[in-house]
Amino acid sequence: MLGAASLALVAVLAQPASPPLPRKILFVGDSFTYYQNGINTHFEKLAAAANPPREVTADKSAFGGAFLHRLWDMKEPLKAIDSGAYDVVVLQEDIPETTVADFREYAGKFVAEVRKNHARPILFMAWAYPRLGWISMAQIAQAHRDAAKEFNVEVAPVGLAWQRASKQRPEMSFYGPDREHPTIYGTYLAACVVYAVVYHQNPTGFEYAPPAITPEAAAFLQTIAWETVQDYLAGRP
Repeated sequence: MLGAASLALVAVLAQPASPPLPRKILFVGDSFTYYQNGINTHFEKLAAAANPPREVTADKSAFGGAFLHRLWDMKEPLKAIDSGAYDVVVLQEDIPETTVADFREYAGKFVAEVRKNHARPILFMAWAYPRLGWISMAQIAQAHRDAAKEFNVEVAPVGLAWQRASKQRPEMSFYGPDREHPTIYGTYLAACVVYAVVYHQNPTGFEYAPPAITPEAAAFLQTIAWETVQDYLAGRP
């Protein structure tokens, strides 16, 4: 019969090992990714403000108007994935610019390419917008849930975080003047959501925020990011 110490050791060894902390992250997407100085830039600064600080290099391969199908055909993101030795690749789709079927096909292609390079893929769920109003935020969210199930991949539910924050603070604008691209609030909230998914850590209390965002507003957005991620993981709308 095993003693208490031996049983404890067996229990520890039976637990799956945690993946190593990512050191290099690539953001693939369109202007939603590179607006407001780039989500990657704010992500790096959030990581540096963590306790303990996290050292990470966050790059981007992002091109205006390029949904995943077009990004695949352009080849540049594929070259980056294949040559950059990334630990995580965040794949941002812009579904209103394409179709749900097209998203599923090319998300699958990108996920396979990322895994071929021994990296962890994460789907970036963006937001609905009036210019191409044929699809709702609820439908975009469902498309990502379906893709997540099909490809066994994580999702950063940025669009749902925007929706939650807008309901709680309607005076805080996440859309820029064109009602499509993000304000600094939208980009910062996106960075907080992606951070929460990448590290499985609550960003609430981190001191970093862009100069245009007050500490109080930053704390609100950090909390929204974490609540949204937790609700998404639990299957709550």
